[in-house]
Amino acid sequence: MGHRNARLTVHGRLVLVERVSAGRPVAHVAKELGVSRQCAHRWVRRFRDEGAAGLADRSSRPHHTPSRTSAAAERRVVAARGELRCGPARISAVTGVPVRTVSRVLARHDVPRLAECDPLTGQRIRATRHSTRRYEHPAPGDLVHLDVKKIGKIPPGGGWRAHGRGPKPRSVRGLGYDYVHAAVDDHSRLAYAEIHDDEKGSTCAGFLLRAAAWFAEQGVPRVHRVLTDNAKNYVISHDFAAAITAIGARHKTIRPHCPWQNGKVERFNRTLQTEWAYYEIFGDNAVRSAALAPWLDHYNTERGHHALDGHPPISRVQSPTS
Repeated sequence: MGHRNARLTVHGRLVLVERVSAGRPVAHVAKELGVSRQCAHRWVRRFRDEGAAGLADRSSRPHHTPSRTSAAAERRVVAARGELRCGPARISAVTGVPVRTVSRVLARHDVPRLAECDPLTGQRIRATRHSTRRYEHPAPGDLVHLDVKKIGKIPPGGGWRAHGRGPKPRSVRGLGYDYVHAAVDDHSRLAYAEIHDDEKGSTCAGFLLRAAAWFAEQGVPRVHRVLTDNAKNYVISHDFAAAITAIGARHKTIRPHCPWQNGKVERFNRTLQTEWAYYEIFGDNAVRSAALAPWLDHYNTERGHHALDGHPPISRVQSPTS
């Protein structure tokens, strides 16, 4: 959804307009789509006045904010934070700006929290979830991120995405899950994935061995480090530890409850869902499983990656200095 306060997407607004234009009562259509009658009338009126362009998102910001803190007061707040290196309450006492306003001004100017700063210099020294700092290892194979994504299996004939919610004839419950094991190279974003029936340590170990062999075929001769979360199938599994030793790598784990530290594979999992698992309505589970390998090939060799300046991951392996 583009606008954080919007109830409907642009497509949903167009659906609303089309149903009303077909002669249906506005109140009925509004109830179906979960919006008020006033909201429905507004979108219909905008469409009649401006066409499809009238359904686009609009900012909620007012045209004028005469009560906003002046630029001079904001400069005093930021300067006081730099000099005193203290919290909003003390800055408020020094500058005369209300405490809540001080907090908003500091956030508006992207001033880091005190917990992220060196107490002696006031410089940001600690990375947090909200930090804009990014890391990237210098060469392919320096670090490989591992994770497992669990997705529900599709019954024969299609699931709820094909037939809608509610009971269906000859429906089967308890089909279980597919466990998609994924490995993403930190430098190149080259990705390898397999579908399995579980996420046991022995399964993860076998996947890691095959992933390392696949990376070698792509031009990454050795994996030096493997980064995972703190799941038992990674941390206490003897099979997984043996696989780490077999490929000559070192096992690293993220800080507990900080999944963003394994963010490259977490982001890959999201892309995998939107562009493969839920991209289209599959007729059964086998069809979706068969579509994974072609999509992976597209992801690695054709699909442009934002972090790689629009180039596919394989380009980083063929030209590590790029």
